[in-house]
Amino acid sequence: MQETTAKNVDIRDALKQGIGRLRDADVASFTLAAEILLLHVLGRDRAWIYAHPEEIVRDEDVRRYFALIARRVTGEPTQHLTGKQEFWGLEFEVTPDVLIPRPETEHVIEVALDRLAVREVRAGRPNRGAGAGLRIADIGTGSGCIAIALAKELPGAAFHAVDISSAALAVARRNAARHGVEDRIQFVAGSLLEKFAGAPILEQQAAPLQGTKTAHSEELLDLIVSNPPYVGRREAQTLAREVREHEPELALYGGEEGYELYYELIRQAAQHLKRGGILVLELGHNSLPTVEPLLDSAHWNNVGVTNDLAGIPRVIAAERAAAADH
Repeated sequence: MQETTAKNVDIRDALKQGIGRLRDADVASFTLAAEILLLHVLGRDRAWIYAHPEEIVRDEDVRRYFALIARRVTGEPTQHLTGKQEFWGLEFEVTPDVLIPRPETEHVIEVALDRLAVREVRAGRPNRGAGAGLRIADIGTGSGCIAIALAKELPGAAFHAVDISSAALAVARRNAARHGVEDRIQFVAGSLLEKFAGAPILEQQAAPLQGTKTAHSEELLDLIVSNPPYVGRREAQTLAREVREHEPELALYGGEEGYELYYELIRQAAQHLKRGGILVLELGHNSLPTVEPLLDSAHWNNVGVTNDLAGIPRVIAAERAAAADH
């Protein structure tokens, strides 16, 4: 395709050529990507550009737009080019250091909120819609999207956002500040729950000595949520180019098969949840047969699976049993 000059290009022409270049390169969702990049360059919304198709685009903006189109053709994700992604109706900063939030992960938020509400009803307590007094941990927080979305929905709750990547935690902190919840989220660098401050249930003494300081129920968690790495390394070549080449391996791969992290995450969650506490995990597209049996033990009950809009098992949830073997 002949290069576009930066003279007298209107919005209609710029968008048409952007769509054409992405389509010719077999870029997924090429029309949407071209629109988003043009909106980003112009600082306008979709309604405005379609209401002003004959508006001449500044030469500088034409050059910027087609430079971004060229980068998208080489496989860079649209979200990395714009530096943002919407999730749960909120705008999040994204960088190559974090997994790009996906719409299907919103099911984790939905299931967590539903489970909390049902737990209160079952216990005969008033529904604490604001989450007063709840302690919640998001394991593998990445951009912070799950913790921050829940913090917006539960303004009375306190959160721990854990990630093994310090670069990801820096992004999550900025997102928390952007959405005004940074004062309720403690960011923890570490793997799974290994550095979590609460003493594990399974290591508590059954009858502590008088005056001995032990973990009390208020030091344990009401809810643990996680979208852990669940892609198998053996599947790497099946991933879209923009995912395989541009998203962080730490956030993508859960081992050779993809489900290896679930066992340890579920084991540690049983140690750090209160009795009746809730665990909500996102699933890989084929991980349910391996993960579900891990919750078939005396430590867990009320196990349930939620499908995404494509009918794929996407979220598994369970509750810490009221009594379990130590």
